[in-house]
Amino acid sequence: MVRLKTGDKAPEINALDEAGNAVKLADFKDKKLILFFYPKANTETCTVEACNLRDHYQELVEKGFAIIGVSADHAKEQKSFIRKYKLPFPLIPDTDKSIIAKYGVWGPKKMMGREYEGIIRTTFVISEKGTIEKIFKKVTSATHAEQILRVYNL
Repeated sequence: MVRLKTGDKAPEINALDEAGNAVKLADFKDKKLILFFYPKANTETCTVEACNLRDHYQELVEKGFAIIGVSADHAKEQKSFIRKYKLPFPLIPDTDKSIIAKYGVWGPKKMMGREYEGIIRTTFVISEKGTIEKIFKKVTSATHAEQILRVYNL
């Protein structure tokens, strides 16, 4: 498993979002990029996290951030998630898990005593220069935007 750390060059992203638009890491060189990985669209905790980022979207944009979400869901599920919750940021359907693997967020999980493999909820903040500034391994879904802003003293 890849073990990225603060200061590392962020792995390249060259993908299509849920609407078929090209997304590359280089597209965000004038902003800090909040790249959040979440297990499954339209599930309770993922919805809470995405909606918290949605509710603080304008504030984050005004402070120089862009946001992209990534999960292994298909584009159809991502579109539904965006439509249902009016999410203002793109979602990447990483069905082949290539981005998920590059960022090292696939691994063993445990829920209700059951062990399985899946996406480990993680957020990376990538600098304008393409380096990882911050990694949130313990995401607080209900207050994730505040968690990010607090780290940046904003």
